[in-house]
Amino acid sequence: MSGHSKWSTIKRKKGANDAKRGKIFTKLIKEITIAARMGGGDPDGNPRLRSAIIAAKSENMPKDNIARAIKKGTGDLDGAVYEEILYEGYGPGGIAVLVETMTDNKNRTVADIRHFFAKSGGNLGESGCVGWMFDKKGSIMVDQEGVDEEELMDLAIEAGAEDVLEEDTAFQILTAPDDFSEVVESLEKNGIKCAEASISMIPKNTIDVAEEKTARSLLKLLDNLEDNDDVQKVHANFDLADELMKILS
Repeated sequence: MSGHSKWSTIKRKKGANDAKRGKIFTKLIKEITIAARMGGGDPDGNPRLRSAIIAAKSENMPKDNIARAIKKGTGDLDGAVYEEILYEGYGPGGIAVLVETMTDNKNRTVADIRHFFAKSGGNLGESGCVGWMFDKKGSIMVDQEGVDEEELMDLAIEAGAEDVLEEDTAFQILTAPDDFSEVVESLEKNGIKCAEASISMIPKNTIDVAEEKTARSLLKLLDNLEDNDDVQKVHANFDLADELMKILS
C-alpha cells in the first residue's frame, strides 16, 4: 500500500474546503498549461495534456477553466512561464519524499521546501537521492461504495491496468503511463467514477511508520508541502498502521 494512496485516503476523509479546492485547481491549471506549451494543445496528440485533462475532470474542474489553461500554454492567452523542478529529500523516520514543483522563482521555491523539511526534522537532499525508490505509474482511485471488486478488476485489467489494490475505503488501480488514459476512459464508459486520476510516482517499497509522533510530523510535512503554491505533487514511501490511520484520519 503506497504512501501516495495512504495520504490520499487521509485527505479524502478530512474533506477539502473551498481554499483547498482553489489550490487544487491552480495546480491542475499549471500542469495543463505547461503540457500544452511543451506538446501542443491537441490532447489526442499530447499524452501529457490528455492525462492532465483527465486529472482535472476527476476534480470536477469546469471545461472553461481547462480551455483557458490550454490557450495559455499554446500562447493564445497571456500567462506566466513556469519551470519544472523536482526536489528530493528525507522526512521524519527516514521516509523518502519527492516534491514536484512548477515555479516562476526557483530561489523562493527551494527556500520554502528546505524550510519545511528542516522544520519537520528531515532534510532536503541532492538530486537522485531518493528518486530511484519510485516508479512512474498511472494511479486511479475508485471509491468502494457500490463497486464490485471482481467486476472492477476484470474491467481494469482488460483495459490495460497492471494491478488493482484494495485500500481502506477505495480501490487503487495502477497502470503504465501510456495505458492510463485508456483505462480511465474504459472505467467511465462503464459508469465507474474516478475519485482521483493522475500520473504519479509510486514507491517500489514502503517503510512502516508505527509511532504517532513520527506520523504526525510526516503528515504535517506533506501537508505543508502540498499547501505551497509552487508545489504540484508530493510522493512518499510510507505505510501507516491501521490504528494510526484511525487516529490521524
